Amino acid sequence: MSIATAKQFFHRTELVLGARVLERLKNSKVILFGVGGVGSWCAEALIRTGISHLTIVDADLICPTNVNRQRQALAKNIAHPKAEALAGMLREINPEAEITAHKVLYSAETCDQFKLEEYDYVLDAIDSLKDKVLLIQKAQESGATLFASMGAAAKVDPTQIRTVPLDKTKHCPLARNVRKLLSKAGTPMKFLCVYSEEFPSEPQSESFCGSTICACPDKEEVNLCAKKARINGSLIQVTAPFGFALAALVINDITAKTKE
Repeated sequence: MSIATAKQFFHRTELVLGARVLERLKNSKVILFGVGGVGSWCAEALIRTGISHLTIVDADLICPTNVNRQRQALAKNIAHPKAEALAGMLREINPEAEITAHKVLYSAETCDQFKLEEYDYVLDAIDSLKDKVLLIQKAQESGATLFASMGAAAKVDPTQIRTVPLDKTKHCPLARNVRKLLSKAGTPMKFLCVYSEEFPSEPQSESFCGSTICACPDKEEVNLCAKKARINGSLIQVTAPFGFALAALVINDITAKTKE
């Protein structure tokens, strides 16, 4: 790097975690599915802390309604692919990091594209229930360490965010539905996840998603949110701490394993 070195960038990290942990952060491989209100901040936290091998997966385009909470959602980036826009920002943070972006919707049709066993960590920040459950199942089969985010929408209080095994979550409709499907399939639920104990709030106004507010200017494509049956509001004061907590699970796990 011409302006500064990686050692300078991560000096404050090293003061807290130590050189051995920093080296392991640098060499760990992470794949993150979903880079919206939670995933985008998780990705930035990982890169700023020292993760140098990150793959991000998201099929969506940046929508005007993303600006209130997503890291890469800038006015100039509307209609750009979320994953590619975020990858560009992350490379500006650490040009030496290996960051791969895939504009792909993770699903039963595409899951075989991803060799999860090649990663140390699989992170789930997917909204779609069936795709989320599929990723959780595939991740646990792969042998990689899985961490997942549950529902951050319709919440206002970041102090109620917790990290617990999925089977210990409460008050979260998304977590409840994930538990139900995993239980039916006989899939383990002991992996750690980020969730909130706050009860979701009811919408305070009519949702316009599905109309022109979610359309991308000069694009034939429509944002995924425009195709959803139900849209929940969400705030950066909750989604960003969710993302930071998800990143912390990775960082703290690497720290613990390094000191074993």
